[in-house]
Amino acid sequence: MAGSAGAEGIEVWFLAGQTLMSNGGLGSASCVAGELCIGGSQNDISLTDGFHFGFRGGFNTGDHLGYEMGYMYNRTSLDVLGEKTGMAYHQVMFNALYYITNPDARFRPFATGGAGFTNYAQPGTSAAYGGGTTKLGFNYGGGVKIRLTSLFGLRFDVRQATTPKPFGLPLASGWLRETEISAGFGVHF
Repeated sequence: MAGSAGAEGIEVWFLAGQTLMSNGGLGSASCVAGELCIGGSQNDISLTDGFHFGFRGGFNTGDHLGYEMGYMYNRTSLDVLGEKTGMAYHQVMFNALYYITNPDARFRPFATGGAGFTNYAQPGTSAAYGGGTTKLGFNYGGGVKIRLTSLFGLRFDVRQATTPKPFGLPLASGWLRETEISAGFGVHF
């Protein structure tokens, strides 16, 4: 049993990095739901760029295939007509990874994709107490894992996570796209 678990290549990673928003407009502050909007814009209320940190844990099931689950805490600002207030959102993602090189390679480039959910906690609310708006979404991207020793490694990821716009504001259009650029340190078992 221990031999087969070791062959699976279990990994635990801590990551941190930059979050870049595109299509971050959440809707209008000038409209009332169900009424005609005059002079409002889909960018009246928007999310700004920020930072994130979190954990990913996974296992490799073969030479080129792996799976991981991750949690990211994201810190951003809610921009309401130029007035910015700090806010957080939490992501949980489940991903498959396809490695280009074999498990014994020092550099392991990979492509990844998966699904999960994001909880957007407006200023003054907390996801821990049932606040915020939860949206299902998906993510995709790639990166490279670098084996430093038989136990430790580094990784670099670039991913895009996509969810429907939270909060249900008037004039919201399209999906929110967040680009994650991160670096991490991990342990291989």
